[in-house]
Amino acid sequence: MNLKRLFLKHCENQQYEINQNQLDIINYLKIYYSENFRHTFLTKFFKKKKNKLGFYLVGEVGVGKTMILNFLFNELKEKKLRLHFNEFMIKFHDFIFQNKNKENGIELFVKDLNRNTQIIYFDEFQVTNIVDAMILGKLFKKIFDEKIKVIFSSNININDLYKDGLQRDQFIPFIKILENNCYEKELLIKEDYRSSKNLDLERFIFPINKTSNFIFNKFFRKITKNKNKTSKILEIKGRSFAIENFYDKVVKFEFEELCNRNLGSEDYIKIAENCEFIFIKNLPNFNENNSNQQQRFITLIDIIYEKKIPLMITSQVDLNLIESSKSLADPFKRTISRLYELVSINYN
Repeated sequence: MNLKRLFLKHCENQQYEINQNQLDIINYLKIYYSENFRHTFLTKFFKKKKNKLGFYLVGEVGVGKTMILNFLFNELKEKKLRLHFNEFMIKFHDFIFQNKNKENGIELFVKDLNRNTQIIYFDEFQVTNIVDAMILGKLFKKIFDEKIKVIFSSNININDLYKDGLQRDQFIPFIKILENNCYEKELLIKEDYRSSKNLDLERFIFPINKTSNFIFNKFFRKITKNKNKTSKILEIKGRSFAIENFYDKVVKFEFEELCNRNLGSEDYIKIAENCEFIFIKNLPNFNENNSNQQQRFITLIDIIYEKKIPLMITSQVDLNLIESSKSLADPFKRTISRLYELVSINYN
């Protein structure tokens, strides 16, 4: 498989700008691919050094990391799995709970994974959950021991993952495992392609006033025309979450409904599975006083982006001017970049 030729063709078909730094990453991926997926009769007898089973692509938001790794992932013929990392860890914890009376839960999970998967792809990888942070070393050691390949995109260098997190000393073994098993490459591009595109941002409305609320409600009536309003009850591990404004997968929420309650990844994944268009009212500015709500909003947007669900939002301030708490400033750059795309996706 000539990755470079296929990538150039892909860029031409999608009318993407071709960037030399992206081509450099493709050249590194060619090496990774040839070591892990291209097997000939001779390679069985002349095996070189131990291959690195992981590829970790780091870079700023909107520089094309996801585009490149999506391209590679789509070209692979092997058994593969692409999941948001939160979804993957939910599956892991569910498996452990269902097999709580068995020893070696991690080993059983990975062997089950290995039956159906040769390569896993985690886009925009980060770790924020202390429970996950404490288990990842053992989990990924077993994943690599089972020769499962893993590719990551991230805004965070391996050595900076879970920086300043609680009990980070227990996370260090995972960092060492990634460093030993992954090629880490950085995509250096200054431009955020998502925010620099000539995107239609009419579905991100600010400030919040009578005029913006009128525009918001008018578009909502247009999208929900001929759709019946119902109250949708989602069951999430014994908990109930009610969507009061549910119009055949078009939904409307107040920001506080989604982010000022004790909700997490599992809740947002379940919401996303039941929605095709989401309206969010009254997005605030962020600061140190509402950082918990901001963290939930970051998680929510990550999941909505993974599912490519279009959004319409009313906000206190312009998308370019939304502020952040200090601790979440870096991951929030990704959120802002993704919002540019989500409020511009066409909805038919």
